[in-house]
Amino acid sequence: MIIYIITTTVKNELEQEWLQWVKEKRIPEILNTGFFKNHQIYKVKLPTNLEGEVTYIVQYECESMDKYTAYAEKDYKKLQAEYPSKFIGKVTTARTIMESM
Repeated sequence: MIIYIITTTVKNELEQEWLQWVKEKRIPEILNTGFFKNHQIYKVKLPTNLEGEVTYIVQYECESMDKYTAYAEKDYKKLQAEYPSKFIGKVTTARTIMESM
């Protein structure tokens, strides 16, 4: 099982708007690609962030590295191009791929 993790740090003033966008638009878009089975969303509580920011982790499950690679080649760039401009510069994102053992 491959776990695709997106860690995002958001300015407090955009937290609710960003969270609503992620829940209502981005997560369904990624799941609708057909490459991922499940997802979870977490709000980081500790360690605390810098003042004025909050961090979220969205985790997606994928059956294999081949399926993740197919997603990355087929859908990733398209989804990135649709990222709302209002979040650029106010949101930082890191991606991690893990394999369950």
